[in-house]
Amino acid sequence: MSLPKQRKINVEKYIGGLSKFKNVDNPIKLSANESALGASPRAIKAFEKDKKKIFNYPESDSESLRKVISKKFNIRSDRIICGAGSDQIFDLVCKLFLVPGDEVVVTEFGFIMHRIYASLYGAKIKLAKEKNYKASVNEILKMITNKTKIVFIANPNNPTGTYLSNIEMLNLRKKLKKNILLVIDDAYFEFMNKDDFISGLDLFKEKSNVLITRTFSKIYGLAGLRLGWGYSSKKIIDAMYRIKPPFNVNRAALAASVEAIKDKEWTERSIEHNTLWGKKIFSVLKKNKILTNKPSANFFLMNFDKAKINSDVAFKKLANKRLILRKMTQYKIPNSLRLTIGNKKANELFIKTIESILK
Repeated sequence: MSLPKQRKINVEKYIGGLSKFKNVDNPIKLSANESALGASPRAIKAFEKDKKKIFNYPESDSESLRKVISKKFNIRSDRIICGAGSDQIFDLVCKLFLVPGDEVVVTEFGFIMHRIYASLYGAKIKLAKEKNYKASVNEILKMITNKTKIVFIANPNNPTGTYLSNIEMLNLRKKLKKNILLVIDDAYFEFMNKDDFISGLDLFKEKSNVLITRTFSKIYGLAGLRLGWGYSSKKIIDAMYRIKPPFNVNRAALAASVEAIKDKEWTERSIEHNTLWGKKIFSVLKKNKILTNKPSANFFLMNFDKAKINSDVAFKKLANKRLILRKMTQYKIPNSLRLTIGNKKANELFIKTIESILK
């Protein structure tokens, strides 16, 4: 059978966190930075209520959700675009701006999907070195050329858990050329409780050359429904609407997300849980000489260089106790694992297990 000639696409495949490992029964998944407490009961109720309408198409422009987002964050609804995960926002912005030969700057250990989407449209990816697994404004600026179209940065960053301060972020935008788009991934901003941190949206919502993305997969616990959104100038958002697929956000996601974002009590409870267990787990890791980031998001990047065992041994021993963590092979971070903060039972089991195997 003859087929049309395929376009050559030299792009690495994203490898997600494992849900299971070999013959481990009832695994506890701590590999994907999912919500520890799950979705708001109000969101689940809305999801259940809407199921009888699944034969109807959803809103094409997610108007009901954009209104709620607009009110909550005091931003303009006509400058919001919703997508099937913030992934789709990355895809749309790359499709809109990039042609083969353009350059995109990402940080050395930045979220890998940024460079995957840029590569799909033929852009050359330039990696800015990080210092102690933290992005560097100076290193980013070193990578800029006349061909640079976009700079991607997640703040705080996944998988390193490090972040740039508000002063550093303002300095980055100030020193970048005005015709370079800065894309800030705000996926984990809700978990931040630092005096020197301000979210990308709060810093740059009036800027025309910044796009901020946010997600419902983390704090809101709706990862399975695939929903995210972006905010930028009306000119950029209008152009993204022209190229986005119709009905790109499904009915269930819209129904659940509207209630999730309204349920402040559940969101606050999730943040409090993360803060409490973040401090406890950080203390245990530090005591056992596992190098890690200070609590910032809902996960830890754990380095085993000074521990009694290496990351491969730790992964297997934790898996034997049903705890599945994320290997850092794709990110090329040696001797390291990423741990998601889980629910109380999962966290207690992790602490008991890691202390046991490091005795």
